[in-house]
Amino acid sequence: MWQRSPWPSSLTLVGAGLLAAGTLTRSTPLMAGAALVMALSAPVEVPVKRLAVLAAYPAAFVLTLMWPGTDLGAMDVLGALLVSGGVGTLVVRRQQAVQDEHWQQRVVTALHQGSQHLSEARDSRGMIRAGLDTLDALKIAPHLAFVAYRGGTPMILAGRGAYRAVVDTPIHPSDAETASHSVQTDHLVAEQALALLPPEDRRHTHMAPVYGHAGVHLGILLLSRSEDLPFTPEEHNAVQAFARLLGGQLGQWQAICDLREANDQTLRALGAALEHRDDNTGGHTGRVVGLSIRLARHLGWNERQIHALRCGAYLHDLGKIAIPDHILHKAGPLNEEERRIIQTHAARGHDMLQDLQFLPAETLDLVRYHHERWDGHGYPAGLRGHQIPEVARLFSIIDVYDALTHARPYKAAWSRARAAQELRQQAGRQFDPAYVEAFLELIVERDEAQLVS
Repeated sequence: MWQRSPWPSSLTLVGAGLLAAGTLTRSTPLMAGAALVMALSAPVEVPVKRLAVLAAYPAAFVLTLMWPGTDLGAMDVLGALLVSGGVGTLVVRRQQAVQDEHWQQRVVTALHQGSQHLSEARDSRGMIRAGLDTLDALKIAPHLAFVAYRGGTPMILAGRGAYRAVVDTPIHPSDAETASHSVQTDHLVAEQALALLPPEDRRHTHMAPVYGHAGVHLGILLLSRSEDLPFTPEEHNAVQAFARLLGGQLGQWQAICDLREANDQTLRALGAALEHRDDNTGGHTGRVVGLSIRLARHLGWNERQIHALRCGAYLHDLGKIAIPDHILHKAGPLNEEERRIIQTHAARGHDMLQDLQFLPAETLDLVRYHHERWDGHGYPAGLRGHQIPEVARLFSIIDVYDALTHARPYKAAWSRARAAQELRQQAGRQFDPAYVEAFLELIVERDEAQLVS
C-alpha cells in the first residue's frame, strides 16, 4: 500500500511559516520562495489543502498591500502574477501526477487480483465472469458485456450494470456480412449489442476484441457510460491490457479443452477397438461410460473426478489385449489356470497405461482395482472396504450391472429387476453398500432410456 512520507507535511509547515515571515517583513522574494515550497510539498490530492496552497500566496501578497507605507511597482505586481501562475501550474501538475499514480496502482492491483481469479475459475464461463468483475473493479464504465460466438451466433455471455438483464441474449445483426467473421463483423455485432441498452446508458462506448493464442478470436468486450465523459487513452490502454490477460487465459483453457477432446476421442476409439474383440453384442463401453458419469454426478463428484472416471471407464479392460482368444471367448466355464490368466488383465492394463502422463492417477486406479471386492476377496491386490479407490468402487457396480443386463457368450441377459436384486444381495460383500444404494436410487428415479445411451 502506498503511504505518504511525513516530510512533505513538515515542509508545508515550514513553507507556511516562511510565507508568514515574508508577509510580516514585506519581503516578496521570501514570500515567493515560501509559496513554491508549499506548492511542492503540500498534499494536493486533498481539495481543501489544494485550495489553501493556491490561495495562500495571493492572500499574503494582498495583505502586504494593506500595510501602511507599502509602495509596490508594476514589476512587483507582475512578479506576483508569475509566482501565482507558477504555483498554480505546480499544484495542477502534482495533482495530475498523484491521480496518475493512483490510477496505475488501481490498474496493477486489479490486473493482479484478476489474474488470480481467472486462474481459479473452473471453466470458460467462470473466467469470463471473473474477467468482468476485474474490469468492473477498475470503475472505467458501469455497463460491461462480453460477447462471443456460440453455435455460430454471437451471444452476450456475461454482463454487469444494465447488461445483466440481457445475459444469454443472442445477437442477430441484420447485415449479410456477418455470415463470416471479420473486423467489420465485430463492429456490427457490437452495435447490435449496444442497441440493447437505452440511449441514456450508452452516451460513450468502447469495444475491445479479445484474442487467444495465434490470434484466435474469442470474443468482444463492450463498455458503456451513462455520463457524457469520453474514454481517455489511459482507460483504452487499461482495457487493452485486460483484454490480453483475459484472452491469454481463455486461449489456454480452449487449448486444454481441445487437448482433452483429442484425448477423449483417442480413448473412445481405443475402447471401441477393445469392445469389438471382447464383446460380440457391442455397446458395453459406451454404456458403462455414460452410466458411470451419471452416477458420479448423482453423488456430487466434481469435474476432475468425473474426467478421471470417464478415462478409466474407456480403458478398464485394456489388459484383455494380452489375453489369448481361446480363453477370452470361451463359451463354457474357465478352469483354474484360465481364470488366473484372465485375472491378470487388470494389472496388465494398469502397466500398459503407466507412460501416458495425461491420464489422472485415479484412472489408473480404476483400471487396476475395478475387480476388487468390498469383502477383500477380489483381485489383483485383495483390497477391502475403503482401501479400494473410490473410482474403482463406483465403476465395479456399473460394470457388473451392464454385464448382467446384456448377453455374453457364457450367459443370457438378465432383466433389470433381477440385476438390481443381485446388486442388493452383493452390497457389503462385493460392492460398497452406500454406492449400491445410490445406484439403485438412480435407476428407480430415471427411465432406462435416459440412463443408457
